[in-house]
Amino acid sequence: MSPQPASTNPESRIPNPASAEGQDIVLAFSGGLDTSFCVPWLKERGWRVHTVFADTGGVDAAERAFIEQRAAELGVASHLSVDGGAALWEDFVRPFVWAGQGYQGQYPLLVSDRYLIVDAALRRAAELGTNAIAHGCTGMGNDQVRFDLAVKAQGSYRIVAPIREIQKEHTQTRAYEQAYLEERGFGVRAKQQQYTINENLLGVTLSGGEIDRWEAPGDGARGWCAPREAWPAEPLRVALRFVEGEAVALDGEILPGAEILARLNAQFARYGVGRGMYTGDTTIGLKGRIVYEAPGLTALLAAHRALEEAVLSKQQNRFKPDVARRWVELVYEGFFHDPLKADLEAFLKSSQAKVNGEVVLETHGGVVNAVALRSPHILQSKGATYAQSADWGVEEAEGFIKLFGMSSTLWAEVNR
Repeated sequence: MSPQPASTNPESRIPNPASAEGQDIVLAFSGGLDTSFCVPWLKERGWRVHTVFADTGGVDAAERAFIEQRAAELGVASHLSVDGGAALWEDFVRPFVWAGQGYQGQYPLLVSDRYLIVDAALRRAAELGTNAIAHGCTGMGNDQVRFDLAVKAQGSYRIVAPIREIQKEHTQTRAYEQAYLEERGFGVRAKQQQYTINENLLGVTLSGGEIDRWEAPGDGARGWCAPREAWPAEPLRVALRFVEGEAVALDGEILPGAEILARLNAQFARYGVGRGMYTGDTTIGLKGRIVYEAPGLTALLAAHRALEEAVLSKQQNRFKPDVARRWVELVYEGFFHDPLKADLEAFLKSSQAKVNGEVVLETHGGVVNAVALRSPHILQSKGATYAQSADWGVEEAEGFIKLFGMSSTLWAEVNR
């Protein structure tokens, strides 16, 4: 379907929920195609648009300057950039590493900065004295659920979603958005024409183009991770120190968590660590397919898991994944402020009391392994080493086996 020019809404007795008369509205803004489209679309419906960019660590100074310039070019009433890296670490990365697993066992929840973006937008709305919030989420994806539920959980707000509105009339939304902007004299960057690209401290996600067509990703579908031919010849080794399950030092240097993750991203991206293709069940029932790159989170999870498995009891290691899976599902599906999430985090935090020590990670490229660890809490016996030596006798071993397998053995005897 070819792009159509913007059309005015027909007269109706029912007010158009997307329109206003000179009211302030705060738009969560990234400078990409969707949020760039939102600005003139909202302005043409009477809104005074105030943009907020929450810098959650995925852009450099040049990109941040571009975003601010883009907002000015589009004619917003005001623009605010806020730093969100520290909050992202505290509110998401720390409990996510405690949980230790991705959504459906794979996806590392790289979209979780959305909740911090909502917080920044709501703070700006409070400053302006408005209850109107806008976002550039589509009506097909998960982000609309995350944004809307996060907003609704924190007060009574009016939510406007321009991309959802245009999907009522246009099926090829990206083509329509591009044409809409170009007709008004606003250029669109080439990379935005082919892929939807999201970057933050957690990593990079790419969708659109051949990815959506279930084809092999093209050469342009690459973010931070170096291709195989560009990996360094020498292996990389780093040491991470944890205190109560939280990374506090990298190679002996005590650093804020967000800085540790940023450095891990840079180091392990050179070796192609953390890149994958994920197909999973979205919140609204569709199958989602993306390319993702999370070098730093992949390294953090590998180190934390190696230490945790050595210091937690057998029963803790068995039970904890059930709690982690539920926590991950809540975050993925938009229930970031649900009380159950806080309840689960209380358990996760408690489980980390003895997760203290240092882990050495190594990669030759592609994958990362924990090759050494030191901790005063490793559950090891002074008199026994698995498969090597034991401080119990043959009779004790045989007695344990007999009692441990009693039920199964009896079933076999009775039912022969």
